Amino acid sequence: MPDSENPVAADFIRTLIRKDNETNRFGGRVHTRFPPEPNGYLHIGHAKSIVLNFGIAEEFDGLCNLRFDDTNPSKEDTEYIESIIEDVHWLGYDWGNRLFHASDYFDQLYEYAVQLIKLGKAYVDDLSAEELRQQRGTLTEPGIESPYRNRSVSENLDLFQKMRSGEFPDGSRTLRAKIDMKSPNLNMRDPVMYRIKKESHPHTGDKWCIYPMYDYTHCVSDSIELITHSICTLEFEDHRPLYDWFLDQLNLYHPQQIEFARLNLSYTIMSKRKLLQLVKERYVSGWDDPRMPTISGLRRRGVTPESIRTFCDRIGVAKNDSTVDIALLEFCIREDLNKRAVRVMGVLNPLKVTLTNYPENQVEYMECINNPEDESMGTRLVPFCRELYIDYDDFREIPPSKFYRLSPGREVRLRYGYFIRCQEIVKDEKGNIIELRCTYDPETRGGFAPDGRKVQATIHWVSAQHALNAEVRLYDRLFNIPNPLGENENTQFTDFINPNSLTILQNCKVEPSLQSAKPTERFQFERVGYFCIDSRDSRPDCLVFNRTVTLKDIWAKIEASLNQKKS
Repeated sequence: MPDSENPVAADFIRTLIRKDNETNRFGGRVHTRFPPEPNGYLHIGHAKSIVLNFGIAEEFDGLCNLRFDDTNPSKEDTEYIESIIEDVHWLGYDWGNRLFHASDYFDQLYEYAVQLIKLGKAYVDDLSAEELRQQRGTLTEPGIESPYRNRSVSENLDLFQKMRSGEFPDGSRTLRAKIDMKSPNLNMRDPVMYRIKKESHPHTGDKWCIYPMYDYTHCVSDSIELITHSICTLEFEDHRPLYDWFLDQLNLYHPQQIEFARLNLSYTIMSKRKLLQLVKERYVSGWDDPRMPTISGLRRRGVTPESIRTFCDRIGVAKNDSTVDIALLEFCIREDLNKRAVRVMGVLNPLKVTLTNYPENQVEYMECINNPEDESMGTRLVPFCRELYIDYDDFREIPPSKFYRLSPGREVRLRYGYFIRCQEIVKDEKGNIIELRCTYDPETRGGFAPDGRKVQATIHWVSAQHALNAEVRLYDRLFNIPNPLGENENTQFTDFINPNSLTILQNCKVEPSLQSAKPTERFQFERVGYFCIDSRDSRPDCLVFNRTVTLKDIWAKIEASLNQKKS
């Protein structure tokens, strides 16, 4: 969804569409579609396709359908269908009344298959799945024709009807296109069009016991919907001749297929099969685990749809495969949250501070800016009193070199508060620091000294009397190497799961303004990072925060370094 600040860069797909419009191809129409298989949850790679297809439709005043290519009832589920609908809506797109299922066309697909049989272009085969694989050939060896390839039209029609009627067991017969077993393109070697599966379908129920294969269904569905530009990833480039063959034999309308490189993201896997393995083997808590690259996982983690769309626009589309540094995605998330997230104070590892010279029963309210990037977000009042919590990391009994935060005898600024100085350390019987006794300078309210003296550090805090209890989940990258799949698809990718991908901190303290925070609401914990209220586990007596992204901006440093080298 481009805007004036983040315009979409020109690319070869948009260039092609502009040329089609100039020549009045398709009557000047632009009609795309997003066609997921409902066999898992959508991930960030699908987001690239969603943004591309719906974005092009918006840009060229066209239409975009949402269609479920639901040809395999063994792996499909209504849970996946519902999650996909939610994800596409959440990303900011709408398909109007154009929600379709490939299974809506099963009757038509069956009639087209009968038509191909009558034309002598399809036949019923009795070979088993293993025999089909053996006779298909390789990239260097031609395939072997099935002994059933030359059955008569009448016999094929009769057998296909019996397949539909459920007279044969699962896997005993298939319907194959009759093309060329010697073709250098393996997809053209008499591909299977239908197989027997006596399983209930999430959309059509028990109406069918034979189901069309994806390749046959996909191109015909595009034709039925009068799609102008069938945009897909590079692995379908070798399938295009097969799609053209089906449409040519049936004398059907031809969309223009355009292939682009899929999204590969470092420290991430994009295989739905492997993501399902992570879920089933309980490496993660579910499809929406905030460590997952699924759209539902990113949403639960606090990522905004705007940042995902910006990321997809920035990486653009290309013809060559490459891997995008995940730091760019994190940069887009951080950049977006910086504009919209309210700043609050949260202490993840609390250390008690007592201001010994502060009046015992006094409570002040400090005016704090909600977001310095947006004055319209206003301010809030945060209570301040004698007993506070600061973060344990902001104190060192013996400070190392260049440590400017609190230490014995040193003065620091409390954010929006006062200057304080550490006077005494209180330890338990094991020698652990459990409290700091400090003094405050009442002349420095708001964090400024009338005498002009400076301090070298500002730290955050919360009032011990008013603080809310919180659990904070520090999410990190799920894998600890950039390419967890390695060079081999069969690599045991689970060996590279980051053992520190989730750290749970309990007994955290946050400022009281968060009492009314709603699930998925996003905040910046000052000096710590961006967080959101967990949509599943948070409760009024203990808020649960998920870390969305840290404040550390690796990508900006990379860009600055590259720009410096260029100059």
